[in-house]
Amino acid sequence: MTRPDVTVTVIVYNDAARLPRAVASLRAQTHANIEIVISDDHSTDDTPSVARALAAQDHRIRYIRLPENSGGCSAPRNRAIEIARAPYLMFLDSDDELPPRAVELLLAAHREREVDFAMGAVRRVRVDNGRRSTWMPHLVTERRTVEGIESDPRLLFEHLSTSKMYAKAFLDRHRLRFPEGIHYEDQLFSAQAYCLAKTFTIIPDPVYVWYIEPFAAAGSASISNQRHKITNVRDRVHVQRLIDEFLVSSGHTGLREDKDYKFLKHDFRMYAGDLPYRDEEWLASFADIMNPYLDTLSPAAYARLPRPERVVLELLRDGRPAEARLAARGLGHGVAPRHVTTDGTGAAFWGDTLPTTDRARRELDVSDLELDTRPFPAAQFRHEITELTPGPGATLTLTIRTYDPGLRLPVGPQRASLLLTPGRRRTTVPFRLDPVRPGIFEGTVRLDLAAATLPLHGFEGIRHPVLRLDQQGLANSGLLLAPLTFPTHRIRIPHHELTVEPEPRNPGRLQFRWTPVGVTARVIRPTVRRLARPRVRNAARLAASVLR
Repeated sequence: MTRPDVTVTVIVYNDAARLPRAVASLRAQTHANIEIVISDDHSTDDTPSVARALAAQDHRIRYIRLPENSGGCSAPRNRAIEIARAPYLMFLDSDDELPPRAVELLLAAHREREVDFAMGAVRRVRVDNGRRSTWMPHLVTERRTVEGIESDPRLLFEHLSTSKMYAKAFLDRHRLRFPEGIHYEDQLFSAQAYCLAKTFTIIPDPVYVWYIEPFAAAGSASISNQRHKITNVRDRVHVQRLIDEFLVSSGHTGLREDKDYKFLKHDFRMYAGDLPYRDEEWLASFADIMNPYLDTLSPAAYARLPRPERVVLELLRDGRPAEARLAARGLGHGVAPRHVTTDGTGAAFWGDTLPTTDRARRELDVSDLELDTRPFPAAQFRHEITELTPGPGATLTLTIRTYDPGLRLPVGPQRASLLLTPGRRRTTVPFRLDPVRPGIFEGTVRLDLAAATLPLHGFEGIRHPVLRLDQQGLANSGLLLAPLTFPTHRIRIPHHELTVEPEPRNPGRLQFRWTPVGVTARVIRPTVRRLARPRVRNAARLAASVLR
């Protein structure tokens, strides 16, 4: 048989349904001289029969099955590396795909210049809504060859092994294999590859399609989406320690600050967004695992973070997990703290007490948020629902508390409105916020959800009401945070079922979900969708022009 140019390994475990799609994307590659290895981690479903049927259809496909389940991605990849016949290697997960030109483009980069690996852009596709985005787009904006990771340590953020084509001689020369028996193997493998590579080429073209299900059921969620498990936290921290040891042993300690920043900004940040939804027992276990490692990280890495993230980290490290959970709500959304405390110098600190250590003073100093000086439209407030009471019909009564830690609002009642926009027309419900004490206001607003203006063909989707403050001709709009424990409430309105619930993820806004029912769902909306297709719209325009 002709020696293949590239071996692409598809790892699979109990994924008989999606394996054919992954393999089809390989068979459709524009560069056809490839070897396809299906490496099965001892599946117990129909995967073996599906894989054998695929191999029977194409001589380029080989199927191997591990004698026992390894519980991870490393072992099936490593077994495939050992039998690979090609000089270049790629890896694909069974629930993803390669774009048609992926092999062609990465192989061309290798042939253009001798490099240890070539990498490209990763196209992410949300399974739940079809939205597409590029993973770490700022790192793959242009074609370039990197002479050692030290010249661009930002690349440590791009830790996927599947976005790269490796020279097998490079992997063999350094005896580089995926670490078995651990999760987050890509992070360690990629850190090692970056450090050991003398040169590698980056191309801006998409070379991998990554299907993500961020809200998949716990039993079917990917490893990275199992953050609710304490074992997941332990695995991630363990891999970070292994990376730190490798940086020392390989003489790359100069990368430590960048690697620490990547951990804080990417890995810890994902857990931080989940903190409001964790109970006290989970938080205590999380702190026990995380804090000893956080204490080993470079202070300079902390200094590179946005202030709200530094606050969450410090509260956790300072043994204040409940406050860390409070601070984590609204990360990245400009939500203010409930309170700040100032010292004799005028510095403002998060919370209602002054910090007692130098580190806490440095990390909890929120003066740089400019809570008292920002222009009013950009000022930061915190709006929380303290009580939600269903009323007759489709009415809801909300009691809202607004925190103004920068004392931006004048003394006295404040003009406020709730804004809700299902479809294209906005519903505005004005109400009044009355002062409780300096920096705190409360008000009550009654919503009649049946009065919200919906499109004639109905509306299907989710909306989060926004609270707007008006002052001297200026407006400020902010999130409306819901009590995370209030029960889901369902309301029937004309042609729809409306669900009222707290948003099940950071920041935990009040959430309304419209679901069409009856004739609207069965007839009207499908008809409108058909009429909205580009071909139908173009035909209608053509007919209109002829009639004119």
